[in-house]
Amino acid sequence: MRESKVKNTDFTGTWHIYEMEQWDEDYFNMDVQAYIKIESANSGCFQFGLVCGEIDGRIVDYADDKRFEFTWEGNDECDPVFDSGWVRIKEKDTLEGEFRFHQGDSSTFPARKLE
Repeated sequence: MRESKVKNTDFTGTWHIYEMEQWDEDYFNMDVQAYIKIESANSGCFQFGLVCGEIDGRIVDYADDKRFEFTWEGNDECDPVFDSGWVRIKEKDTLEGEFRFHQGDSSTFPARKLE
């Protein structure tokens, strides 16, 4: 097994989402700068467009890297929504990930760590 250089603390912090596969910037930044925030207790929150929610996750080891995989629940324009997602470190202060909606859309995204 190859040892990953990614530490659990590398995921913690606030990450600004700057692109989304399914939605344009006018939508995903319409209310606030789109973000995902991961806390040291493997919980956190996110918002993009009119979708916001709380996350609960864990670090999962894969052969070539580690991922923070999470479930989430929240609101999309006041309608309850939930499902899962993941993020992985792509470069030092950049990650990539995906949000999935139960019986609905999914979208990949890159994000940069807020300093």
